[in-house]
Amino acid sequence: MYTHSIPPPYYFQTSRGRYPLPCLIFSGSPTSSGKGEKKHESARGRKMAALLSVCTGLRFPVCLGVLAPFQLLMIPTRCASKKAGRTSRNHGGKSPGKHYGYKKLDGTFVHAGAILATQRQIRWHPGFQVGLGRRQILYALEDGIVRFTKEVYVPHPDSPETNDVICRLPVGALLYKTFINVIPPKQEGRFKLVDML
Repeated sequence: MYTHSIPPPYYFQTSRGRYPLPCLIFSGSPTSSGKGEKKHESARGRKMAALLSVCTGLRFPVCLGVLAPFQLLMIPTRCASKKAGRTSRNHGGKSPGKHYGYKKLDGTFVHAGAILATQRQIRWHPGFQVGLGRRQILYALEDGIVRFTKEVYVPHPDSPETNDVICRLPVGALLYKTFINVIPPKQEGRFKLVDML
């Protein structure tokens, strides 16, 4: 007698995991020849009919979310189309740019409070009617026209530039820096009487 064990190709899913269905065992000869060929074929047919009746008649409780084996064949499954991506520890460099630089050109009319330039280190110095805010932001103090000028720069005696730059300059050399100024418009000398006191 030849015994063949069919591995369980069907699984049922529960809340605790995935479990295989019990395997089915057939007994019979692997090949049939001679006078008993029809007998073996009929025995094989009966076994296959019994297998189909077991598969179609098998029912599981609906509360477990389990389907019969012949119903599992009709459920479409989808596998992953890409490999799992690897993670890295370096996630920097995604911050937006700071957009430092001058915001108003020479000859532009600005109102009081308008930002003239943003900078990380002091590249443009505040001039006439220009204030220095937090993070070295230059803004206009009055309404007027923006003017860029090159002027002699004299740092504070306690500043690090005095020791690092001024002391290394040759005798008689001058240090020039760029200043941003706001020139207010000229006031007219004509006045109009509004009301009498």
